[in-house]
Order: sequence, then structure tokens, then C-alpha cells
Amino acid sequence: MKRIYAKEEYCIGCRLCEIYCILKHSGHQTLVKAFRDEENLPEPAVLVEEEGAISFALQCRHCEDAPCVAACIAGAMTRDPETGIVHHDQDKCVGCWSCVMMCPFGAIQIDLEQGKVVSKCDLCGLEGTPECVAHCPNEALVYEDHGD
Repeated sequence: MKRIYAKEEYCIGCRLCEIYCILKHSGHQTLVKAFRDEENLPEPAVLVEEEGAISFALQCRHCEDAPCVAACIAGAMTRDPETGIVHHDQDKCVGCWSCVMMCPFGAIQIDLEQGKVVSKCDLCGLEGTPECVAHCPNEALVYEDHGD
């Protein structure tokens, strides 16, 4: 299965991956409209982590044996057997955050106000190349099958 991989040696911390992830999931066609609609602005499903001069984008790896799915007591986290995408159903989420604790990558974000999972990468619904990869200016994000 193809997954998004980060090459931290190429990441410049520009956060365009975050911006285009927000745009993709906002329902708007332009950045201006997406960011003006502050009430409906989604959280990015990719986060840029920075430590000094090193930065890299962090998002769900859609693990083959996804520990988040196994840990979910409500059945809100599921893995599609055909596509391999790990999905999150916010309506089923009870806010136990077991998925957050079990994710080996720290890629699942929570909303402290709602007490639920708020954002997790969905590979842009497998509609071609994910937006974060397509708009990375230094090719620090790649969408490839490494056979793992």
C-alpha cells in the first residue's frame, strides 16, 4: 500500500502541507475562502514538528496492523480492507483517547473542548496524490509503496 513518507532532510518547515490539508477538507475551492470561514475551518491532519533546524511533517501511516483500531473501544477507528485506509468516525468516538495513546507515531489529534478525536489523515480519500505531498515545494513528502 502507498503511504506518505517524510524526508526531514528536505523539510524547510514552511507548513504548506498543513495549509493544503486544511483547504482540501474545508469544502472551499480557494485558500482565501477556506481561511475566511473560521467557524468551519478544519484542523490539519498533518502537523509539522520542529526541533531546532530539523522539521518534518507527521501524519497517520495507515498501519497494516493499526494499533489505534485495535484499541478503539467504540469502533470509531476502522481499517478499510480494500484500500488500507484507517478511518475515524467522529460520531462513534466516545473520547477515550485509546487510539491516541496507542498510535506509535503520535499522528492522531484531539480536541480538548469536545473531548474527541478531531483530526486524522485520510490520504485525501485516495483521490490521486494527497494534497500535502502535491504541494510540498522541496519534495520532503513522498507518496510511495515501500512494501512494508
